[in-house]
Amino acid sequence: MVWGTGAPYNGAMHETSTLSNQLLIAMPGLRDPNFARGVALVCQHGEDGAMGIMINRLSDYRLGDVLAQMNLRSDLPDVVDSPVLVGGPVQPERGFVLHTPHGGWDSSFRISDLISVTTSRDILAAIAAGNGPQNAIVALGYSGWSPGQIEHEMRENAWLTAPVDSTILFHTPLDERWRASAALVGVNLEQISPYAGNA
Repeated sequence: MVWGTGAPYNGAMHETSTLSNQLLIAMPGLRDPNFARGVALVCQHGEDGAMGIMINRLSDYRLGDVLAQMNLRSDLPDVVDSPVLVGGPVQPERGFVLHTPHGGWDSSFRISDLISVTTSRDILAAIAAGNGPQNAIVALGYSGWSPGQIEHEMRENAWLTAPVDSTILFHTPLDERWRASAALVGVNLEQISPYAGNA
């Protein structure tokens, strides 16, 4: 697993569009196994494409496993047993922490006034000691889209967008986040046909 002091995302950062700091919610017809029934927080979106972290995919790891690989340890059962998520299929060995509040970590990118993503080891050490951010999601890997890809996929009805809700991000059970995210914009995903096409 890779944790360091480099930029959280190695793509260029340009002026963000309206999809940054949005939830990207897979529509029922999206069959890609990496994203089916998935929800991603879009961290960056611009002319070079987009980067996001999935927030409802459980990995096979617990935070104690990640800490051990970083030669860190925690005596706090809630920390050791915390779930680690699959952030996406890109660089699955690389770690990311979505969190509030911002804090003075070595390598953070501010997604919004409330949420940051950090990739440096110091945040893990703080979490292990019980001094980490009030709210945090630890994820391995990220989701990436090439320039224009999200826009194209949205025109194909693959995705729905919703404003970020910190309750969903940090407190809603994983298996409820897909439906709860869509409900933010009044959509009941159970009532949508999983088959897209033209009559």
